[in-house]
Amino acid sequence: MVLRAFTSESYSGDDRSAAWQDVLGAVGLQSQALGPHGGHATALSRDAPGLVLARFAAGPQHVGAARQRVDLPLLLLPQDEGIALKTGGVHQIVPAGQLLVLPRQGDWRLGFQHGLRAVVLAVDAEAFRGRKVVGIEVTSPRLVPRAGLADVLARSLEGTAAALEHLTADAWETVGQGLAEMTLSLVREVASASTDARRSASQAALLQRICQTIERRLDDPQLTPSRVAEAEGISERYLQKLFEATGDHFSHYLRERRLQRACADLVNPAMAHSAVSEIAFRYGFNDAAHFSRAFRERFGMSPRAFRQQEAERANPQHCGQRGWPRAASTRLLSQPHRAVAAGIARIGAAAAGPAIAPRHHHLAIDASRVHWGYFSRSLRPQLEIASGDTVTVETLTQHASDDPERMVAGDAGAESVFQWTRDAKAVDRRGAGPLDASIYGRGAGEGFGVHICTGPIAVKDAEPGDVLEVRIRDIAPRRSGNPRYAGRVFGSSVAAWWGYHYGELLSPPQPRETVTIYEIFADDPEPHARAVYSYRWEAQTDPFGVVHTTYDYPGVPVDPARVKRRNAVLEGIRIPLRPHFGVIAVAPREADLVDSVPPAYFGGNLDNWRLGQGAAVYLPVSVPGAQLSIGDPHAALGDG
Repeated sequence: MVLRAFTSESYSGDDRSAAWQDVLGAVGLQSQALGPHGGHATALSRDAPGLVLARFAAGPQHVGAARQRVDLPLLLLPQDEGIALKTGGVHQIVPAGQLLVLPRQGDWRLGFQHGLRAVVLAVDAEAFRGRKVVGIEVTSPRLVPRAGLADVLARSLEGTAAALEHLTADAWETVGQGLAEMTLSLVREVASASTDARRSASQAALLQRICQTIERRLDDPQLTPSRVAEAEGISERYLQKLFEATGDHFSHYLRERRLQRACADLVNPAMAHSAVSEIAFRYGFNDAAHFSRAFRERFGMSPRAFRQQEAERANPQHCGQRGWPRAASTRLLSQPHRAVAAGIARIGAAAAGPAIAPRHHHLAIDASRVHWGYFSRSLRPQLEIASGDTVTVETLTQHASDDPERMVAGDAGAESVFQWTRDAKAVDRRGAGPLDASIYGRGAGEGFGVHICTGPIAVKDAEPGDVLEVRIRDIAPRRSGNPRYAGRVFGSSVAAWWGYHYGELLSPPQPRETVTIYEIFADDPEPHARAVYSYRWEAQTDPFGVVHTTYDYPGVPVDPARVKRRNAVLEGIRIPLRPHFGVIAVAPREADLVDSVPPAYFGGNLDNWRLGQGAAVYLPVSVPGAQLSIGDPHAALGDG
């Protein structure tokens, strides 16, 4: 719900273009230039879950897709003449006020000859709170005439953009939901006219009818796949196949929609006087205790606690001692052996009663104690501690499989996490994407999240509104478990397609993906790392038979026979150590899984080399227990 204002005058000339790219990137766009001389630009944007609306004013430039993986196309409403749309070698003039539907990927470009003045709306599936979004494939830009729904939506965009800074949080949420629904309807109209979509239009339309039927009958506790299939005149097996094609199952989808609708009612001020059981019955739960268990499993807390938390967030003046207290107690967690040790503490109301001596805990690494590539409030805590306790937390790098012989073999914890055979993976979900790997076919979870995180660790009595202080008392590297390398420490770095310098390597071929294995000398008077060897990535076939032509999925075992090692690399070069943790995070408040790559209000992938021994980090608590996770250990990092 944050309102963000941008002006290029707030940045130096050297930083201005990069800042502008960040602003455009928030709505899935990128620019070739900020005007001919990096000129003045302003932007005002506002977001809600799954939705961003922004209005831009800047100098002449060309704008294209930022190639993000998202669900719905962008809507762009130009407010000046002189705009040219280029796609497939064809130029088309776009009048001011003409609504454009733009795919998030593709070879298209908008040229703003006189200056960029436009309103842009970006919507993804999160805006629909778990509801199926089908039949929306748009592969090329479309100009939509100002008539019917398109005219209503264009007028709504203009009016909302003009009033963006004056809308209250409640008003913005209402308006945002309306814009999202209209966008979905408009995009479906546009998609239904495309050649690509017609091939599967009947299936998409059928699935959409089924989803609408489910939405209308969420209050029916007897709603079953067979009854819905019978109503649509199809077999139950075909019904399940329609859902499986989207990476879901009927029963899971029905349960999710009921819980999401109940969740929305619990935080709706208009429903404040409705009992929790009444809301449960409204959405097909015929047992209040079953609803409470299902809600806690999905959202990490009871319905009553969730309602209270959201009420306090909406009315902070009634939150008592939560937040910055009049009397505070600060403590923490920490210290590692073969990994990390950290200290944990809560800043909150002063505790009453006799003081309890801090305890020390040890959280060893194991497949059952990690989550890989995502954060979630629904994860079960692996350990519960009191404020002021210390914990030794063992962590692993997701790059250990770059050289399994040195970094996995003989280490029971690492072998547990990285175990992957033809039959199963010990940690199946790797990323916040679908479990059936239906998008790219790389593996379960397959989103862009990559980090192995140990935890979560629950802190007793931590509540939303508190601040968690984490102190790192010490940090020590994990030594190889392979008897051949006893007592030695190794690490890896990768120049891959997702890196900034992928196309800027000093020697050919360019670009290329290169993995470098280092030995780490942490006990040296001047701790440092030295390269052992490197290899160019060659296509690797994982145990499930998927071929990875690029470094595109975390934990793929590298077959030594498939790569050619270069042993004489970086000779005479010592890299000073800066051991620290790339990821320190508490559980996010969002109901859905959150990708581990972008840092956010809950911490996450902070990637700051200062988060090493002696450092403290302060994180706002969003869920009971805080649910702290630590991972992505680094031996060295620059000021990235």
